[in-house]
Amino acid sequence: MIIQQISVFLENRSGQLAEITQVLAEKNIDLRAIHIAETTDYGILRLIANRPQEAAQVLWDKGYIVSTRPVVAAPVPDHPGGLAKILEVLTREGIDIDYMYSMFGSREDTAYMIFRVKDVKRLTSVLEANGFNGAEAAELGIH
Repeated sequence: MIIQQISVFLENRSGQLAEITQVLAEKNIDLRAIHIAETTDYGILRLIANRPQEAAQVLWDKGYIVSTRPVVAAPVPDHPGGLAKILEVLTREGIDIDYMYSMFGSREDTAYMIFRVKDVKRLTSVLEANGFNGAEAAELGIH
């Protein structure tokens, strides 16, 4: 359930996201999740890619400011209230979420949320102890 997220600092200018996705496409790197947080002057692009180390290196080589960090891809029952159940567990266990976003694709009756928390190992243990058993990276299309 613990996977690597790539963060890319973005200037606030038209076309930069298109450039980044084109650079990755040219290397046959597939995006599994994408999230943009922005302010007036800049943005942070967060990516989950099928080959995270290679994606980060490709972007770094093209001059982008890049960092990687561990996040948790948590399975969410794909029905009304599925996310609420996980968030209830996290609240009960006192786990604060720095941010979260969804992942492309799913397995039958399951979607995935990406969680950034201070202690990814603890989050994984809590989720598994409460019946939210995750998939291996390969099942999520990550190598």
